[in-house]
Amino acid sequence: MTTNPYEPHPVRQGLAAGITMLIVVLLLVSSVLSILRGIAQIAGDELFARVPEYSYDFSLTTWGWVNVVLGVLGVCVAVGLILTATWARVLTICVVALSIIGSFLSLPYYPWWSVIVIVIDVIIIWAVTSWGPYRR
Repeated sequence: MTTNPYEPHPVRQGLAAGITMLIVVLLLVSSVLSILRGIAQIAGDELFARVPEYSYDFSLTTWGWVNVVLGVLGVCVAVGLILTATWARVLTICVVALSIIGSFLSLPYYPWWSVIVIVIDVIIIWAVTSWGPYRR
């Protein structure tokens, strides 16, 4: 019996589907936290560190709006991923890529958090691109 080399392997598909559903939950939690962090930044909370002479320095309000917008987009995309919508998979990659760029730009402010978010974002991109929810 020969197998089709282009047919997805069931174990890999199961792993990718499981990780994708885990990622949906992580994306929802991360997006809600991003919205809350953005609201705190817009309100001018003194919790956030100021880094002197940083090339990519934006005002705290700008970072707040960026976090709010990315958080809202993340929630919408996570809901779309739950429904296995193709548009959600494409937008997830776009939103997560923007999140990687934002995390890179905020490295001096929160280095450990930024590195952790970048690693999670790379896992999200892998899971979303390797999982194929085939409908019968």
